[in-house]
Amino acid sequence: MDNLQILEPMPDQETVQHEEFQRLIDLSELDLDYGDLSDSFKELVRLAAHVAGTEISLVNLLDAYTQWTVAGYGFPTGNIPRKDSVCQYAITQPDPLEVKDLMQDERFMNLRSLKSNPDLKYYFGLPLRTKRGYNIGTLCVLDRNIKELSLEKIELLKIIAGEIVHRLVVHQVIHSMHQKLEEAGQLNRRVAHDIRGPVGGIVGLADLILKKGEKNKLPEVLTFMNLIYKSGQSILKLSDEILTANEEAPAHETSDLGENELNLNTLRERLLELYQPQATDKGITFDVEIDAMQADRPFPKKRLMQITGNLISNAFKFTPPLGSVTVQLRLEELENKSLLHIRVSDTGIGLTEEQVSGVMQGKSSSTTGTKGEQGYGLGLQLVKHLLDGLHGSMTVISSPGEGTAFDIKIPIPRPQ
Repeated sequence: MDNLQILEPMPDQETVQHEEFQRLIDLSELDLDYGDLSDSFKELVRLAAHVAGTEISLVNLLDAYTQWTVAGYGFPTGNIPRKDSVCQYAITQPDPLEVKDLMQDERFMNLRSLKSNPDLKYYFGLPLRTKRGYNIGTLCVLDRNIKELSLEKIELLKIIAGEIVHRLVVHQVIHSMHQKLEEAGQLNRRVAHDIRGPVGGIVGLADLILKKGEKNKLPEVLTFMNLIYKSGQSILKLSDEILTANEEAPAHETSDLGENELNLNTLRERLLELYQPQATDKGITFDVEIDAMQADRPFPKKRLMQITGNLISNAFKFTPPLGSVTVQLRLEELENKSLLHIRVSDTGIGLTEEQVSGVMQGKSSSTTGTKGEQGYGLGLQLVKHLLDGLHGSMTVISSPGEGTAFDIKIPIPRPQ
């Protein structure tokens, strides 16, 4: 392949934005925790490097703002701004992207990620394509020497890329099954409570009739009542067993979290782990504050990392160096529901009334960040889309030059 790819005519901006938004939806529906995927792919990235004969192999996922290296061989995992990645180009085309010498290609020679690794030359990236045909990331191989990949090797790499997508889908299905099992456990608990009352009444009535039955000398009634009594006792015992099984580890009365749960403590830790490097890189102070009184209260983590992560990345984009981004997390217990409050505030450039209106309507447009960060303005549209699916709400408080605060409220299930 040549160093520069022959590309099709550029589609119009509206088409590009639509395709990008659909791509982001496909990625978000996998509901991935980017910091918890390395073990799923470590043998595949090693195999990819072995097949290609390269020093480095990476699995990268790209959201609206960030490239997440979720698994790597010969190179550390982590994240970089999407604008600094080579893979941002690979996901825009259906075929693999091959670059013989990165530092001689005008598209890449000024990327910060390559300036910090100037000895990297060869790049070959295969899109990770979902069932709907959208590229959510790449399997890429890199080397410090110029390489030549045979058609046979390329076909083998395509098979590995397909397996990576398959495992991402399986990962999501397994999480969904765990969630349904947890919901089934809660249903068992409710059913057990519901049947204990009436069954206890039946047993009590049968017991009363049995005690008086000898005086009435009604053998058939006594036999019948005895059967009712024994059957009722069996059902009551079964309901007690269901309750006992659930009470061994009550979902909301223990510090142990289910696979699909977070609490304020663990959410804070994950956000700091994933986003502190970006803040440090841009010279921004980043903090996550929680309500210590409810720090251990579990709640479902569905879509929370995507929602909060996009808001944080958006805040980083529009906050200049020496500025600050703060996330505040708390739970509110109301009479008939519980709410998770997420507030992401920054000291950035702020939004106009028109821009705020666009965000609230899910129509935010592309804007350049404080250090030239580019994008399609779709991160906040995705947040709005995800919140609608969770029946959540968002309020935006902002004015030009005075920073922005996004207030999110998400209803969460009551403890059973």
